[in-house]
Amino acid sequence: MITIVDYKVGNLGSIQNMLKKIGTNSIITSNPDDIAKADKLILPGVGAFDSGINSLKEHNMWNVLNDRVKKDKIPVLGICLGMQLLCNGSEEGKESGLGWIDADVVRFRPKDKKFKIPHMGWNYVETQKESALFNNMYENPKFYFVHTFYAKANDDSGIGQSSYEVTFDSVLEKENILGTQFHPEKSHKFGMKLLENFIRYY
Repeated sequence: MITIVDYKVGNLGSIQNMLKKIGTNSIITSNPDDIAKADKLILPGVGAFDSGINSLKEHNMWNVLNDRVKKDKIPVLGICLGMQLLCNGSEEGKESGLGWIDADVVRFRPKDKKFKIPHMGWNYVETQKESALFNNMYENPKFYFVHTFYAKANDDSGIGQSSYEVTFDSVLEKENILGTQFHPEKSHKFGMKLLENFIRYY
């Protein structure tokens, strides 16, 4: 069973609908007991970094998430803000992130005015190394982005990159911990294939 973590910062129905299309059952939950029984986790999210971190703590999810992901090593996929929360911290806020991946989240500061912020719309992802997340992926994979901040990996966890004036890490992977800056649930066949691969291979 896929468990979609509901910490009150995002529309989770579209993720569940995409999972239904690929024949996968899931639950949306704020209950720490459900998270404790999860086989795989999806940590979505939109909005501000500190609000996301504080919401995880306020809903008593912080400790159980750390236990399941760091101790029990179950697979987790962070999406958009959810991926940023996996990192050390963000220029957007003052709170520390989960710190599961050694990466820092920084703001786009475009010099060319044609690069509007937030970065919104379709963009390509170029894989930096082999990953089961991209098994049998369609050619020239592109995904849907909406974000003002992006991750900079400090190690080799950046497995996919995209460009928007600067080149940034749009996919992170470290052992059982994965993240996408884009929204696979809004990315048609490319996002569907990526979610299929997460379910099948992790």
